[in-house]
Amino acid sequence: MEEVVIAGAGPVGLRLAAELRLAGIGVTVLEPRPAPDPRSKALTIHPRTIELLASRGLHERFLSEGIPIPTGHFGMLDDRLDFRLLDTDFQYTLAIPQARTEELFEEHALAAGARILRGHRVTGVTDTGDAVEVAAEGPDGAYALRAEHVVGCDGTRSTVRQSAGIAFPGTTYSLVGWLADVVLDAPPEGGYSRATDHGGLMILPLPGGLHRMIGCAPEDVRSDWPGEPTLDEVRARAVAIAGTDFGLRAPVWLSRYTNASRQAERYRAGRVLLAGDAAHQHMPAGGVGLNVGVQDAMNLGWKLAAVMAGKAPADLLDTYHDERHPVGVDLLESTQAQTALFAAFSPDGQQLRALLSKMIAEQPGFARGLAERLSGLSVRYPPADPAAHPLTGLRAPNLRFRDGPCLLERLRSGRHVELDFADGRDELAGSRPDWASVRAALIRPDGHVAWATEDPAAPRPSPW
Repeated sequence: MEEVVIAGAGPVGLRLAAELRLAGIGVTVLEPRPAPDPRSKALTIHPRTIELLASRGLHERFLSEGIPIPTGHFGMLDDRLDFRLLDTDFQYTLAIPQARTEELFEEHALAAGARILRGHRVTGVTDTGDAVEVAAEGPDGAYALRAEHVVGCDGTRSTVRQSAGIAFPGTTYSLVGWLADVVLDAPPEGGYSRATDHGGLMILPLPGGLHRMIGCAPEDVRSDWPGEPTLDEVRARAVAIAGTDFGLRAPVWLSRYTNASRQAERYRAGRVLLAGDAAHQHMPAGGVGLNVGVQDAMNLGWKLAAVMAGKAPADLLDTYHDERHPVGVDLLESTQAQTALFAAFSPDGQQLRALLSKMIAEQPGFARGLAERLSGLSVRYPPADPAAHPLTGLRAPNLRFRDGPCLLERLRSGRHVELDFADGRDELAGSRPDWASVRAALIRPDGHVAWATEDPAAPRPSPW
């Protein structure tokens, strides 16, 4: 009997595997690809995800290899969001190819003791009530596994989701954009974005001297698949939008993307759970997909481990759906809104873009709100008790103390962290007005506030 079987060794499955191993849970990951994909769908790691990596001591490798970008875009608007205004140690996104993220995550998962079987595919799952029967195929043919729980991290066409009978409602695509990883002989400085009635174009620097060009044009508003783009097509689009092709040559990868948007109705069905793209499909706007998936894994990991270890009741797993499904709803709302801005090629659409861009430049509160949402820092899980302290459910900032390690370092064990300010043991260093009157708090393994009080005599709750 396996403890947990994870379908998919992408970033989400690998991060979840390591998180479960941190708690001593046995994990087997089945991945159809015989080797990691060198092509990178995702490039961006957002501030909240960097915080989560730091809470497990994983961030330094990413910081040493990624390119920090202190601004972000919303809908490819001209005025960018300034992450330097955010309340975090990591006031930037990191540009790092998904292929490298997967390599680093896989190294960590293997070092933690996860079993990763490449060339093995989940072909079906059946929840029998007391276990999950997993049908699989490997290099030597079909075989079966029996597991206490199965987690589908197997993408938008998830076999696990379909086998579990979980609906995946949403919309099909109406926009087909393109991307190109190329060499640019005359690249723009830093990040670049431009939108005209000829289309929109964004250029991002990649480690290793490459650049990614991402764009869409009026002729891309369509519901049929035009085939993969050619270098000549990308060159013609760039010239039409930017007036130059930036000396593009030597393509490494040419591909397309769409704005299809769907979300699983349930993230849990008995002993079967979903995370990442298996739970939500969307336009790759703002580079949020990988980040939301990793944050799914961090929410699920400690809960599943606690239930399997007998520390918490089984219904703790229901809170995974209750907390993360609304985040997926917000994700689709944001990416679909950005799709409308990407495709706003008409004169009226261009005026809408100009107005919203002006609001980002002139309304700091509006701009900061978008940046907090895009970065993942604004997520709050509604507390079960409506009378709970206002901090409950919020992500805790990296609190620093006059004595001892900071909060992110204290979270590295993957366990709850209790803070006691009443007896001076955890005296805060620096100004934290929102925490000034807090006398005690309990921080969840994923960095959200489980409980807080201003009463020094209040009884301390159980983590579960």
